[in-house]
Formats: sequence, C-alpha cells, structure tokens
Amino acid sequence: MTTKFLIIRFSSIGDIVLTSPVIRCIKEQFDGEAEIHFITKKKFGYLVKNNPHLAKVIEIDEKVSEVKSVLTDEGYDFVVDLHNNIRSAQVKRLVYAPSFTFNKLNFQKWLKVNFKIDNLPNQHIVERYIEPLGPFEINYDGKGLDYFLPNNLKFSLSNFGLIKNEYVAVSLGGTYATKRYPKERLIQLIEKISGQVVLIGGKEDEDVAKAIVSTLANPPKNLAGQINVNESAYIISNAKAIVANDTGMMHIAAAFKKPMASIWGNTIPEFGMYPLYPKNATVAKKIFEVKGLSCRPCSKLGYASCPKKHFKCMHDINPTLIAEFINLLR
Repeated sequence: MTTKFLIIRFSSIGDIVLTSPVIRCIKEQFDGEAEIHFITKKKFGYLVKNNPHLAKVIEIDEKVSEVKSVLTDEGYDFVVDLHNNIRSAQVKRLVYAPSFTFNKLNFQKWLKVNFKIDNLPNQHIVERYIEPLGPFEINYDGKGLDYFLPNNLKFSLSNFGLIKNEYVAVSLGGTYATKRYPKERLIQLIEKISGQVVLIGGKEDEDVAKAIVSTLANPPKNLAGQINVNESAYIISNAKAIVANDTGMMHIAAAFKKPMASIWGNTIPEFGMYPLYPKNATVAKKIFEVKGLSCRPCSKLGYASCPKKHFKCMHDINPTLIAEFINLLR
C-alpha cells in the first residue's frame, strides 16, 4: 500500500533547494512505498518539477484556497511542513492529516541578532528539516543536496564562448543589499581572478554587472539578467569554481558539488544555512566573512542598506584573499 506525503515549502530558491534531502530521504528510507507531493508557489515550481522522487508538484499564486479541491481530494497520509507559517497552517487544516513541522528557531535567532546570545544548535537546517521524521526512522543520509536540471534544457556553453571547467562563475545576486558583496569589491575581486569569469544574476543585477564590465580592461562575460535560474544552474554545474553570496545560487552550487567561495555579510553560517556538501567530500570550499564584528548579525534576513551605515561586514572582506583561493584551484 502506498503512503502519500505532502511536503510544504512555498519559497524561496535557496530554501526550496535545501528541501531536496528531505524528499530523497523519505523516498529512499521510508518503510514502504512513499508517494511524495510538493506544494510551493508557482514562480518557484521549476525548482522541484524535475525531481524524480516527486510524483506531483502543486502550485499556488498566493492563496492556498486556489488548490483547495486538489488538497482535499488527494487523501494524504502525512504532511511535512518545512515552511511553518500561516499559509502552511492553512494547508494542514485543509489536508487534515498528521503533520510534522520543523523548528525555525526564531527565538534563538532573535537572541543572536539582538543580544548576541548564542543558543543556536550546531546543526544544518537540512538536519532540522529531517529531524521531525524521526518516528519513521528517517535520518539525514549525508549525501548533500540535489538539483535536477530539465532534460529538455536547450542551452549551449559554446554559444557564449564558454568551455566546461575553464571559467569561474560569479553570482551577483542576493535578496537583500546587505547580503551582496559591494560593486567596488567585486571589481577588485574579478580583476584578480585568473582566466575567464562569467557573471550571473537576475534582472536586478544588470546595472552592477554592466558597471563591472565597463570598468575592467579584461571584462568578464556578462549573463546577468539574460538567462533564467535553470540556465544559471547549468552555468554553475559546468564551472571550474563559484563565487556566491549567501543566496540560492550558493546552495545550487553546493548541490553540484562545485568548489566555492561563499561571501557572508549581515547573515552568519551559524544560522544553519551554510553550503552543504556530502559528508567526507573533498571539494574545495571556503567561507569568507568578518568574524568578531559586534553588529553582526544585524538580521536573520537582511536590509536594503547597512543599519550602521558602514557596511563593514562586506567592505572588510578582502577581495585579494578570495581571488587567491579561487586561483589556487585546478
């Protein structure tokens, strides 16, 4: 007899990529046949539609009521709530099945942000995602993250003059300004990276990308705002190495097990969302951050600008050190 699971995670890119081990572990470890469905926002559905462990992806624009009949008709046996908000509570009320909800640690994060009191567990969020499934004897398998590109993805590196494993991808994005390495530092960094560099990012990153290209004598290839997330993921999967802020692209790079320099501003890895690689992986990876800054973290998410006006958490990260790390990779 098949047991039907519904996993809830509405947003955003990185958080949804981080659910991939949960999907895999349920499918591979559940004692019996597990059929797994996933509910998310329509604008993020592409992140999970190609996952072979999922039987169905349910999408909403904004309201859970849009898919009320689907949720009530499916007959789910269990719900795994990986969002833990008002909207996910609405789903659980409609499905009316036993649910397992992960702990967001909001109080511990609040203490860390506001009083610098550290009661955070030494635990990745993936482990916290899977922890509620203990009654099923489902545990994190140590295999890291998954990201599945569409089989029909029509994208060619050669169209952009790129050769597999011979370029460094620099991801410009970040939901909040305080999570983005500043333009001036990016210019200094890219100038020092040996070999070809490719810029990736969304439409919101186009101005920064153009400024970088116009400033450097040996400009990088600029694809920011020109390709979608799956195409950016393909660029990442074929890169020699990645430079990324604390964003979704960072987690996609980890899913492809790519060497990576991750840059951290107002957020901290101790929140549990650092790049997750398979246990005992020998991939070169390094976190670049300003340790001991009294105002950091200033938020569990981020701001449009530095609340202290100095932005030392990013400005004080030495671009030369990042470039040296990248240039040592072979």
